[in-house]
Amino acid sequence: QVQLVESGGGLVQPGGSLRLSCAASGSIIRINAMGWYRQAPGKERELVAAITRGGSTNYADSVKGRFTISRDNAKNTMSLQMNNLKPEDTAVYYCEGSVLSSTYFQWADYWGKGTLVTVSS
Repeated sequence: QVQLVESGGGLVQPGGSLRLSCAASGSIIRINAMGWYRQAPGKERELVAAITRGGSTNYADSVKGRFTISRDNAKNTMSLQMNNLKPEDTAVYYCEGSVLSSTYFQWADYWGKGTLVTVSS
């Protein structure tokens, strides 16, 4: 089995910062692309930022210049540094990874259960 677990969410004031972390564990051979998604109340889940195994990144226009995605391939971890947070960033943030597992020897997308980020004064 493969598990992705997010941490680091919480309540922060507008203009503040948070750092989200994602740790992947279990029967992992290799992780290719990873990403952070978010889902606000009443809205569809959207891509926030993604990173390839080689470190290439892309961001949603709404977070460019404020959020930074990074990863550590040796530790199977990923982070999202979020600065200058806005109320519209309030959402549940999910970690996702494209994983080759040793259980099934095939690629599959795995998701964490999410961590809540609330930006409010």
